[in-house]
Amino acid sequence: MCRNITTLRGLEPAATDEEIVAAARQFVRKVSGVQSVSAATAEPVERAVEQIAAIVAALLDELPDRRRPPATVPPLRRPQVRERLGLGEFPDPEHDHVHEPGSTPELAH
Repeated sequence: MCRNITTLRGLEPAATDEEIVAAARQFVRKVSGVQSVSAATAEPVERAVEQIAAIVAALLDELPDRRRPPATVPPLRRPQVRERLGLGEFPDPEHDHVHEPGSTPELAH
């Protein structure tokens, strides 16, 4: 459906909450056709992103480990992409931004 949505299963270190929410946001934008939120679309779009991120986190927790990690480095792990988006360095695996199984990703506004 949308080839730009990043494969999160099998990443080392595990997918971060930030990556899960970004994938959910890409999905919502694609299926809704809403590319930039307005006052009329902000609440339902953010609610959908939050719900889908929680579903994705639960799915990743339940699936068995992959035999091989994804073939490409996810965009949010690439320094040039993070710089362009005004994000800091990719979180250290020991940092609390890495998705913990059983937790719901934090929705970044």
